[in-house]
Amino acid sequence: MAFTERFSDFICEGDSITCEVAGFKIVARIARDDCPDAPDERQDGFWPSLYKDAPGFIGPGSNHRRRFADAQARAEAVMEAWRKDEWFYCGVVLSIALEGVILDADAASLWGIETNYPYGDNAYLTEAAQELLPEALATGIAAARRLCAALDTSPARA
Repeated sequence: MAFTERFSDFICEGDSITCEVAGFKIVARIARDDCPDAPDERQDGFWPSLYKDAPGFIGPGSNHRRRFADAQARAEAVMEAWRKDEWFYCGVVLSIALEGVILDADAASLWGIETNYPYGDNAYLTEAAQELLPEALATGIAAARRLCAALDTSPARA
């Protein structure tokens, strides 16, 4: 059971991939994360540091000042790209349907994922969808069973 499609290297909100498992259609779509926090507010160690006890410590060794300057420039570029809305945080949300009936529009999800992140390729979005697939399938199977039980009109149920 797997998605054979992959999310592209550039993602827009609403992009999706689909697969079929045991008769269920599962759609993984991208939704913008509504948390407004900036990257440096979400991630300890976002900004590099020369202090060994600080998050973002670049580590000891030769050329530490150069490595710090490079890391600082990279962090500034990432922040600038975020401010320009060139990348964003998203959720991968899986829905599940059977015979064209949506059983659960939010069967499984993972949030706070960096999308269109500088120096990245969005491969993690497909990996996240893959990891969520068993949860979405279990949710769909449970929903289908509930629907079948609700529709059961046999004499034993009456």
